[in-house]
Amino acid sequence: MSGFDFDQLRTLVAVLDAGSLTAAAPKVFLSQSSVSEQMRKLEERAGQPLLVRGKAGVVATPAGERLLTHARAILALSDEAYRDLRGVALRGELRLCITDYFRPGDVARMLRRLNEQYPQVRLHVTIMKSGAIEDAYERGEIDVGISMRILERGAARSRAQGALLRREQLMWMAADGAAAPAQDAFPLLALPETCALRQYVERLLSRRGVPYSVAHVASGVAGLQLAVAAGLGVACLNESALGAGMARLHAPGLPALPMAEFRLLPARAGESEFVGMAREAIVKALG
Repeated sequence: MSGFDFDQLRTLVAVLDAGSLTAAAPKVFLSQSSVSEQMRKLEERAGQPLLVRGKAGVVATPAGERLLTHARAILALSDEAYRDLRGVALRGELRLCITDYFRPGDVARMLRRLNEQYPQVRLHVTIMKSGAIEDAYERGEIDVGISMRILERGAARSRAQGALLRREQLMWMAADGAAAPAQDAFPLLALPETCALRQYVERLLSRRGVPYSVAHVASGVAGLQLAVAAGLGVACLNESALGAGMARLHAPGLPALPMAEFRLLPARAGESEFVGMAREAIVKALG
């Protein structure tokens, strides 16, 4: 019989999305050795290498990229056919709001994948600060929200206690190759004063007696990344916001930073079946 095995295609997608065989294994509920065996069989079926393996993980060969595109389409069509025949096709408009700290380099790709898998869902995506997302959600202005919470010891619990998408380390970041700031006042790069992460960092520096000055205020994480890469100062950002031209900064005197977590806001009472199904799809696509 010609064609590809669906489980192997699903594993290929997981491997290339995760960037390694080890990271993909829990996503497809397999051991690392089973993932490796599935990829070996898939490459044998394809008749050519699909992955380039290295110390940093795996990337797709040109053939692997082509098969990845087909695999996404095949799996999305299979899921859509299942939902259609079971009478649960996902159709409708969804208002999705995401904090701009959430995987800034990956979120566009993940949203594209969500659109490919659920073409009959019309997404209205807005980027906002976590506090504003939670307020808008409580007012019923959005259907699904993703917010960030700093895991500060002793801090009050956030209103956002829905599905956990991921945890990341907060880091001090500066321009790649930059030395520790020599100024008497630590040059802080930050978002506006309404940003919870900026508020936390300023409290932390003040408590630890670290002198600082706000050297630049950006309107969003993308602007903050540019300011860091340009060498305008030092910022506190979550791990996935470490972009081109930036590096983690290890400097004496800078306090250690906690983890941050990203959660999907919990379901409302009386939530529609469509929004509930869409929430599950988003956890699968963005988690």
